[in-house]
Amino acid sequence: MTDEILEREVLIEVITREVLAAIAEDSDICSNPEAVRRVVANGADRVAFHGAAAEVPLDLAKHIDHTLLKPEATAADIDMLADEAREFGFASVCVNPAWVKRAAERLRGSDVMTCAVIGFPFGANTPEIKAMETRRALRDGAREVDMVLNIGALKSGDYDLVRTDIEKVVDSAHEGGAIVKVILETAKLTDEEKVIASGIAKEAKADYVKTSTGFGGGGATVFDVALLRETIGPDMGVKASGGVHTAEDVEDLIAAGATRIGASAGVQIVSKVEGDGDGQGY
Repeated sequence: MTDEILEREVLIEVITREVLAAIAEDSDICSNPEAVRRVVANGADRVAFHGAAAEVPLDLAKHIDHTLLKPEATAADIDMLADEAREFGFASVCVNPAWVKRAAERLRGSDVMTCAVIGFPFGANTPEIKAMETRRALRDGAREVDMVLNIGALKSGDYDLVRTDIEKVVDSAHEGGAIVKVILETAKLTDEEKVIASGIAKEAKADYVKTSTGFGGGGATVFDVALLRETIGPDMGVKASGGVHTAEDVEDLIAAGATRIGASAGVQIVSKVEGDGDGQGY
């Protein structure tokens, strides 16, 4: 095994067994900031490797949300995004709400879902507006929604508002048969806040937690993915997004616990996987 692979394995970290035990034992941990601080302080800086590169799926494209959220994206850009998603078999295309109808129509007859972002990119809309935005996105053809939680409410300790915010979107989406990924914007949160937000998303019956918008000054890290995975357990999804550019990035993030990847570089990532022919799926 090369030094490079060894170094990458060291980076694929998860919260210590002390953290796991504390989260499992303290059912109120998500509403108890002091308990969260104690848990993180007791082990968040120590690491243990849980993942393995061999666990990375061979059908990698089906785990990637092909994403274009730049405000300057044109109709032609959205058409190209959808055509690439159809060609490579990505899980979904992720677009701003104004483009949902166009993307969904372009993808009609394929297995690729259309995903809409809600409350994007700051999460500062009211719960009612986010719910309305969700319902409209579903009418336009979305079958997945990635919502930004209310970051300010979380940091203010107003966990009831955070929960209500997520629940209204979840109720609207699930009623229409869509799944919900809750964007935490981890670069703006402390480790305690990441644990609390993940727990609230789980209580609100979201389907995934997601690291980042890609517009918040930071992106997915192996540590954050592992922290989210260990907090929510095995039944919810974890979407790693923001700054994912290479097959190696994807390998590390999936090994750490991600089940979906958000990337604008999906074509380059999958093309490298298909072109390597090295027996490792990349």
